Amino acid sequence: MINPFEAIEQRLINIETLVYKINEQGTEFSKKEENELLGAKEAASFLGISKSSIYSKSRSGEIPSMKRGGRLYFLKQQLIDYVKSGSKKSNAEIEQEAEAYLSRLKKGGQQ
Repeated sequence: MINPFEAIEQRLINIETLVYKINEQGTEFSKKEENELLGAKEAASFLGISKSSIYSKSRSGEIPSMKRGGRLYFLKQQLIDYVKSGSKKSNAEIEQEAEAYLSRLKKGGQQ
């Protein structure tokens, strides 16, 4: 007869192994994507704007870019960061930050 505790332990080991493998694959994928280079056409498509807008935003320094041999290149992760930098906080996030700030003030005033 199989000991149920041994069976549970073996299942947990299997689960841990699978979780470890999934985490490793996710890390490898994100590192590849982080360093992925895009040309102007691909960057424009990725951001959903025109190619001329990409050139304009690059020229003005609004979007980080690299130039080599007369061609523009963009790191995908930098484009993602550019998009994120324009995000607005929700009312709930603003309220949460305000509450945390007031809480810190109260703690600081009592000491």
